[in-house]
Amino acid sequence: MVTLPFEKNMYELKSKIDELKNLAKDQNMDLDKEIRQMEIKLYNMQKEAYKNLTAWDKVSIARLVERPTALDYINKIFDSFIELHGDRYYGDDASIVGGIAEFNGIPVTVIAQQKGNNTKENIKRNFGMPNPEGYRKALRLMKQAEKFKRPVICFVDTPGAYCGLGAEERGQGEAIARNLMYMSTLKTPIISIVIGEGGSGGALAMA
Repeated sequence: MVTLPFEKNMYELKSKIDELKNLAKDQNMDLDKEIRQMEIKLYNMQKEAYKNLTAWDKVSIARLVERPTALDYINKIFDSFIELHGDRYYGDDASIVGGIAEFNGIPVTVIAQQKGNNTKENIKRNFGMPNPEGYRKALRLMKQAEKFKRPVICFVDTPGAYCGLGAEERGQGEAIARNLMYMSTLKTPIISIVIGEGGSGGALAMA
């Protein structure tokens, strides 16, 4: 687990609490009072620390690899999710997942920026940085949702759109701008939820 600088003292105290709990269990000792006092101290430390986060602290938390990804939310919230692939122009972008699902029995379209839980998965997902074909896939699904009168639910989690040469050659700026233009006129309800990072135009194109 990654420990951020402002969390160091809290994790040290949490380790001591765990040690005391193990000691009490192994030695059949009554340490409830001591443990309770330390847990109260930990709670107050956490409350104070998270109340006074700097801007960079918030960015660091948003980038933690342990955070739930979009697919984690999708699998927990929705039923019968069917992923749809491709933008019908160039290819499929694994950094954006989308498809149809049910939410409380209501058919919806789900579109999400997806990061990985490890290095291999992050390479596959391009570290959550979509290419133009990803945004065009998202737009295709939005148009489909509008046609069939399905609400659109977007999960945003990206450091920004991919800025590689190939992405620029395939019209990255145009793809983002087209999404912004079309989303402003979408004739079906749309909800965008930021679950991690929301960097630059790469996030705006789905928010």
